[in-house]
Amino acid sequence: MPEGSPSILFVNRVFPPDRGATGRCLADLTERLARRGWRVSVVADGAGGEEEARRSCVALWRTGRAIPAGDRPDARGYLDSLLRLTWRALRLPRHDVVVTMTDPPLLGRVGPLLAARHGAAAIHWSQDVFPALLPVLGAPLPPSLFQALERSMARALGRHDAVLAIGRCMARRLVQSGVAESRVILCPNWPDSRIRPIPHAVNGWRAEQGLEGRFVVAYSGTLGLAHPMDGVLDAAAGLLASDPAILFLVIGEGRGRGAVAEAIQRRGLTNVRLAPWQPAERLAESLSAADLHLTVMNKAAVGLMAPSKLLGGLAAGRPGLFLGPADSEAAHHIRDWGCGAVLEPQNGQGLAERIRGYAADPARCAREGAVALRSVAGWGADDAASRIDAVARDLVARRSFANGARTRWPTLGAARRALRRRVVSDA
Repeated sequence: MPEGSPSILFVNRVFPPDRGATGRCLADLTERLARRGWRVSVVADGAGGEEEARRSCVALWRTGRAIPAGDRPDARGYLDSLLRLTWRALRLPRHDVVVTMTDPPLLGRVGPLLAARHGAAAIHWSQDVFPALLPVLGAPLPPSLFQALERSMARALGRHDAVLAIGRCMARRLVQSGVAESRVILCPNWPDSRIRPIPHAVNGWRAEQGLEGRFVVAYSGTLGLAHPMDGVLDAAAGLLASDPAILFLVIGEGRGRGAVAEAIQRRGLTNVRLAPWQPAERLAESLSAADLHLTVMNKAAVGLMAPSKLLGGLAAGRPGLFLGPADSEAAHHIRDWGCGAVLEPQNGQGLAERIRGYAADPARCAREGAVALRSVAGWGADDAASRIDAVARDLVARRSFANGARTRWPTLGAARRALRRRVVSDA
């Protein structure tokens, strides 16, 4: 990029080839921002990916600490990652914009510090809302410590020039926490562009798994503490004898995988099969191998997270059943588009009845699958890059004028509208 191009720095624990939805989103976005004229840098843990980043015109700076495959770090691991990432970002040359994400959980807390060091505008890209989500993830904190962290994070977010929320309910939650409504920008996530519907007849992954002749109900993604699986296993138990052609396929890893495996064995659920995490190049096949997709979310997590696994199943052209809070972003998406159903997380009997109905009605599966595909076609990585590009350029221009300098990047009308966009207007 020319030396005079604006520069932007992203900080996140993971970046491809490391696993993690936030890393995948970051890779999609940074490549597109580089095409739009930004000089893009990324600070991440892990190793590898430098050559691919260079091809995308992204400067990738690793902290040198490898990321083990599979489970996420414990509290100490997250804290160590936070310190490494902060120290590495502080030592980089100056950038015009600094963007912190939410992996590790309290990374937004250091966003203003990094921005001050760089003399930059600060953006926080909220994939999850911390520390409010920590108790949901099984990390209960003493009330005094939790309240102190809440106040500290609220102050930090209030000092950011913009906070990106991936859903309307999250945006409202951020405003309620004290972030100025004018600084909260709605920027939803998007499905991996490599995911597409693949017919069963030509799906090599489905054939490898021996799924012919089965109606497959899939859960694909993290098996974490925010994803209670009891209702899914209860539904499998209810269908075991009456509907032997229905198979539950659970694909993924996480802290909850061991408990799910133990429950499958203890309950004798021969109609539930566990499969390992699948590489990105096989996602289209593995997701399309199913006839119906499940997404599960703890009711206490409404407004604090938005399960990205829902988007993958819809992008594969399959209906989605969401077991989670009725007022969440995922529930609104399914109801608004009519591409599945919303149930209580623990409603195993209701889930079994729904699955039985879909298995008996292939035409409905095809019809709702086509709607599911359309429901995610209107927002992709290019759209997200366009929105963030507009917001970031506006912040650079404003800061440049505030410092008495003559900006090289004129404030576009679209950028001003993006920064002023209110949550209500997006809803």
